[in-house]
Amino acid sequence: MAAISILDLCRVTEGSDARTALDNARDLAAHAEHWGYTRFWLAEHHNMPGIASAATALVIQHVAAGTKTIRVGAGGIMLPNHAPIVVAEQFGTLARLFPGRIDLGLGRAPGTDGLAVQALRRSLTDPDDFPRDILEIQHYFRPVEPGQRLQAVPAAGVDVPIWILGSSTYGAQLAAQLGLPYAFASHFAPDLLLTALALYRQGFSPSSELATPYAMVGVNIIAAETDAAARRLATTQQMSWANIFRGQRGLSQPPIDDIETYWTETEKAQASRMLARSIIGSVETVRAGIAALVEETGADELIIVSDVYDHADRLRSFELIAEAAHS
Repeated sequence: MAAISILDLCRVTEGSDARTALDNARDLAAHAEHWGYTRFWLAEHHNMPGIASAATALVIQHVAAGTKTIRVGAGGIMLPNHAPIVVAEQFGTLARLFPGRIDLGLGRAPGTDGLAVQALRRSLTDPDDFPRDILEIQHYFRPVEPGQRLQAVPAAGVDVPIWILGSSTYGAQLAAQLGLPYAFASHFAPDLLLTALALYRQGFSPSSELATPYAMVGVNIIAAETDAAARRLATTQQMSWANIFRGQRGLSQPPIDDIETYWTETEKAQASRMLARSIIGSVETVRAGIAALVEETGADELIIVSDVYDHADRLRSFELIAEAAHS
């Protein structure tokens, strides 16, 4: 069976605040390492009141300080928003603080809207920047060479695995070319999943970082005691997508009994397409869904989003998912 990991959205819920979301992420990670999850990643999003992980490196530090063994990292850092040397400095520092536990996933999209891109003072006009910036970050992590005048202190010589993230075939081809592990965002963009994985594996060139392809697949999984209870919990995520289509990026809402009363047919069709790979149900349903997904994709690892409103329900969801995956 594939390894399992967590992608936490650090969701701010109605009636709560960002500090609670940050502490909930840390608490979830502490439970997750006891349940057998491999890594705990956080994503960079800006200008979204419902997501508290914009300062991703700081949130990683908060989570890593509250755990002992689980790998903690970025899924991912949106590289167009940052100078490569700053990313290397931040993750080099994290790796010094938490040796052998830090991952760096890199994405090509800005992870935000146009206004935030302008506020970040970054340009998205040159598509060649992304691979060039990855190579620059890799350079900063290597031991300092004689005469090297520019260093990303304290990054030089630390072990920070770099992952390429993607929701299209571009990232798959780049990860293959560079010989790096690849994570596909099928938890919100499932259409090209199989095509991207095939391109990655067919084009993979071994590197000093990785001898053979390693593919991670993102998937939404919500587990509860019964299928019906899980479907009710899933309405929180469904409402979030409906709100995005309405141009409303608010806080996470409590689940409702009937999602059909909330969204329009158009919103339902749009959300259903993005959530097409979701697995929702009891332990038995989740076990069968995981097995089918791994069989279809050959995934080495699944990285799981369980966007559940109540923290106790979310903990239970991840506990049941681990039970399903390991049985």
